[in-house]
Amino acid sequence: MSQPLFEQTIIKLPAHPRGVHLVSQEVLKQLPDLSACQVGLLHLFMQHTSASLALNENADPSVRVDLENHLNRMVPENAPYLHADEGPDDMPAHIKSVLIGESLLLPVREGRMALGTWQGIYLCEHRDHAGPRQLVATLQGR
Repeated sequence: MSQPLFEQTIIKLPAHPRGVHLVSQEVLKQLPDLSACQVGLLHLFMQHTSASLALNENADPSVRVDLENHLNRMVPENAPYLHADEGPDDMPAHIKSVLIGESLLLPVREGRMALGTWQGIYLCEHRDHAGPRQLVATLQGR
């Protein structure tokens, strides 16, 4: 039986404009060597409260546009929020982050993320002028 594998790394994503962005390849480029893991779990954690992570359709870009448009209708900027010190997009960004979530737990199989054919990792950027984002990636397995 192989030794347990535990690795953790910080993944830095460059600033993205507001919207839903496919970042699977950006994440993969910065991950610890997945090929050493035959079976395991990859946990990705967003270290920010105004962006989120999601797993969804990776082929048709209109899915990302529709998601962003629907989120903006669900959580409008012009609602009467008490927390408004950081601009009109700040509190809606926090709400969207809570709705979508800040982490993903992904299976690893035979040295690769075991995603479905049409699945990809999304950075959901909820601020108009956000900076770079940081993820903690923890890989555990054998």
